[in-house]
Amino acid sequence: MERNGTRRGFLRMGACGASVWALSGGVRQAEGASTDKSFGHGSFALDGNRIRVFSPAVREPVKVWVAGDTHLHRDDARGEPFREYSSRMAGGYNRVRHVESGELTTPEASFEETLRRAKEARVDLLALVGDVFSFPSEAAIEWAQAKLDASGVPYLYVAGNHDWHYEGLPGSSMALRSEWTEKRLKPLYQGQNPLMAVREIRGIRFVAIDDSTYEILPEQRAFFREQVADNTPLVLLMHIPLYAPGRPVGFGCGHPDWGAAQDRHWKIERRPQWPAAGHTAVTRAFRNEVFSAPGILGVFAGHTHVQSLDVVNGVPQVVTAANAGCGMVRAEFLPAHNGH
Repeated sequence: MERNGTRRGFLRMGACGASVWALSGGVRQAEGASTDKSFGHGSFALDGNRIRVFSPAVREPVKVWVAGDTHLHRDDARGEPFREYSSRMAGGYNRVRHVESGELTTPEASFEETLRRAKEARVDLLALVGDVFSFPSEAAIEWAQAKLDASGVPYLYVAGNHDWHYEGLPGSSMALRSEWTEKRLKPLYQGQNPLMAVREIRGIRFVAIDDSTYEILPEQRAFFREQVADNTPLVLLMHIPLYAPGRPVGFGCGHPDWGAAQDRHWKIERRPQWPAAGHTAVTRAFRNEVFSAPGILGVFAGHTHVQSLDVVNGVPQVVTAANAGCGMVRAEFLPAHNGH
């Protein structure tokens, strides 16, 4: 079927059973979405875990791999005082199935394989979208940092809800994130603000926003607004995906049903229960602003451990399979030419 000289393609994601219509200049809109000038009048194509995003706003090709939820749990004697708070997650991902081969592997082997393949592919950026660690173990963080440094692969890290969480340790989520970011995770940010950072590569801004508490802070919303103000092509990197119609509360950043009534895991994870009032107004507004921002090329996240694709206002949101089993998304951002 032809429209304006371009081809509509029907894309299927076998991994999650989801499918979307993709076409140049637009896509099937999510329920309740409005048509606007986001996504740079571009298109995208998805094949397995490879997504190609085409936009006239992109000047040169940029290759980015997205990996999250590795759940490294290496520990040593320094972690002994925290065994009470790390024991459950320490036993959670010892042996997992490789997403491609189906053979048993380990998170450490998967992380090393990801770095090796990223280096071979000469990626412009490896986006680590959270839960690289199952808890903030010094041994695991030092091991990962050494592997990253040795690989030479450029990377951008944003925290997930497990990276800074010792289960059962007293304190609010905000306070614990701040404490363990400063004590353990700080080197991974390479001098940038842990809550919000940007890396520009050949005219595309890759913006990392930490939503690992499920909420967005006013200063993060202001930072995002600054990044989109001049319509520079932008890719958003987060741990928890943004709410998309039809998705469960696990797609919790901005989900209208998020709150205490839907929080089934707070006792298991030994953390404060989500608030009864649900999301803050800032979080809800941020989610809506992302999907209506001019120039946004896509949103990439983790958290659910299952690869998925949603399209809101023409903007693709891609969630990567867990890197514990070597899951990753291989994204390419390409100039749009005639026929794309």
